[in-house]
Formats: sequence, structure tokens, C-alpha cells
Amino acid sequence: MKKVLAVAVSAMLCAAAAQAQIKVGITVSATGPAASLGIPEKNTFDLVPRTIGGQNVTYIVLDDASDTTKAVTNAKKLIAEDKVDVIIGSTTTPTSLAIIDVVAEAETPMLSMAASAKIVDPANPKTKWVFKTPQNDSLMADAIVENMKANGVTTMGYIGFSDAYGESWLHEMRRAAAAAGIKIVADERYNRTDASTMGQVVKLMSLNPQAILVAGSGTPAATPHKELVARGYKGKIYQTHGVANNDWLRVMGKDAEGTLLPAGPMLVWEQLPDSNPVKKVAREYVTAYEAKFGPRSTFGGHAQDAFLLVNAAIPEALKAGKPGTKEFRAALRAALESGREVVGVNGVFKITPQDHNGMDARARQMLTVKDGKWLVVTK
Repeated sequence: MKKVLAVAVSAMLCAAAAQAQIKVGITVSATGPAASLGIPEKNTFDLVPRTIGGQNVTYIVLDDASDTTKAVTNAKKLIAEDKVDVIIGSTTTPTSLAIIDVVAEAETPMLSMAASAKIVDPANPKTKWVFKTPQNDSLMADAIVENMKANGVTTMGYIGFSDAYGESWLHEMRRAAAAAGIKIVADERYNRTDASTMGQVVKLMSLNPQAILVAGSGTPAATPHKELVARGYKGKIYQTHGVANNDWLRVMGKDAEGTLLPAGPMLVWEQLPDSNPVKKVAREYVTAYEAKFGPRSTFGGHAQDAFLLVNAAIPEALKAGKPGTKEFRAALRAALESGREVVGVNGVFKITPQDHNGMDARARQMLTVKDGKWLVVTK
């Protein structure tokens, strides 16, 4: 009888432990046009600890194939079937925007790994539950325009994705360029899956702008850039932080030489002064990532920052409720926006109720490409 009772008690304890387990749902674009971004994000979750605040953590990773419909399906599954406490994802702006309604209705915190400020627009009440780790495109647009102005650029052309990413970047560039007295002479769009952008590039070059910004992400951002180089464009070519990975460098080859872009400090941590607060955290992550998966990617860094934010928030949330409960999710959301500083690999976060990104100028470095490598621009 005692043996049976002991077994029953043991089973009850195991069940309680299982119920208390923290569940993190992850949806990434590991295939499709954004795969060069999503794969390093997926890889990163193989490196993170499986316990936080003394509690076991289960990471449930799904692939949304860079598709908005699939991203919504994944989010619904993670919430309804897997009962996750928080969602990390998705990889791109369109897929992240697509799942905001889902997490808001379920009152489940979400940390996006996409750039657009619209993902955390405080004017949208549904973003109460939404946070994001990449730098806002507004912060990076300012860096690009500052560099353009320093280089005497007064006219520029724009070619970007024909989706929410491209629209957001055009909005921010219009704002920043107007303030700096730089005229956008034309803007063109293309799809992530387009094999050619010849028509758009010919139109841009006919207006002879001093600089052209390609507002794309991952390897699809190489398409118009390579076309510009092939047609002998002599002005400065800028990219966004959406290309800050080695896959883009590989696809671009020698055509990347001289490209200018803003990116997170993780990519060039070796070139940072020891006084930079990000350097130590970035070094530890990059060392672990490259030992297992090869060259670093800023997008893997966005996943690591999502983990670091969740890691900092969970101990506080555990004081208010048990994992798997509405109280825990609400406390986790509150802890994420508490205003404490969290040092990440791509910047220092100070998230507040008014700012669900919480990054400042410490989250950006202006880079160029020289001999196939990233180099900090010193002027």
C-alpha cells in the first residue's frame, strides 16, 4: 500500500512539474524568400538554456515558410494546442503584422524579430501584447540620411519591397530625407520573389540620383543591387539592416564592395571599444553560434535578444502566477515593459509602455563592405 501511495505521490509531483513548465512558442521563416533570415533565428534556439528562474522551459519551433497565412496558423496552434506562455516571431514584417490579432485576442505576449515600427505602433491598442527586438526602421533611416548628408548627397532614389517592409522604409526615408534637405527623385517597388528588377533600375538610373537605397531584406535584396552594379551605376548604394548576414554577402560577391548600411553592433563586435556595453554579450553569443553553426548573422542576434528579454522578464512574472495561466502571461507582459535596461547583442533595451522596442543609438553602427567583410565607417 505504501509503495502504491509513493508511486501515486510521485506521479502527482511529476504532473505538477509538467504543468509548471514554461512554454515558449516560436514561428520563424526557415524556408521561403526569408529563409536566410529565419534559419539563423531557428539555430539560435538550439543554444539557449532550458531552465529560467528555476523552471524548465520548452521551446516549440515552427516554420511559417515566409507566408502570412502559415504564420497565423502557427500562432493559433501554439496558443490553442500547445498553450504557450509567450510567442517569439515572426521573421518578417508581413508575417509579424499578420499574427498581432491572434496574440492580442489570446492576451499572449509576442516578441517579433522583424523591423517595422508598425509592429509595435502605440496607436494600435492590440500592440499592448507585442514587442520586437530589431531596431526600428526610423532609427536606421536616420543613420542612413546622416551618412548621406556627410557625403554631400542631395538627391536619392529608392527601390524597396512591395509589402509592409518597403512601405514602412519609404515612409521613414521620406521623413528623414526631407529633414536633411535630400530629395527622393523616384521610388520603385519589387516583389521578394522577382527574378529581375531591370525595369525599375533603368527608371532610377535615368534620373541620375547621387545615391540609391535598396529597402529589402535577406538575399532578395541583392536583385536590384546587382542590377545597379551591372549597369554601371556610379553613385552610392545603401542597404537596410535587413541584409546584415553572410548569405547576402555570399550572393552579392564582389558586387557588395562599397555598400553602405546601418546594422546592429553584434555583427562587428570585434571592432567595438571595450567600453561598449554590448561587446561582452555579443562576443559570448557569436562565439557560441559560430562554433556550432558557422558565420554569425544579425538575425540570429535578434532571436538571442528575444531570449534575453524573456529571460529577464520570467523571474518577475513567476512572482505573480504559475506558467500556463492568464496571470503569468499578464505578468510577463508587464515585466517586459518595466523600463529596466537589458543588454542585448544588438543594443541595450529599455522597454516601456510607450515604447515596445526600447532601443537607442547604441543599437546601430554604420558599416561598409570592404573585401567581402563588414567594416565600421569611422566618419
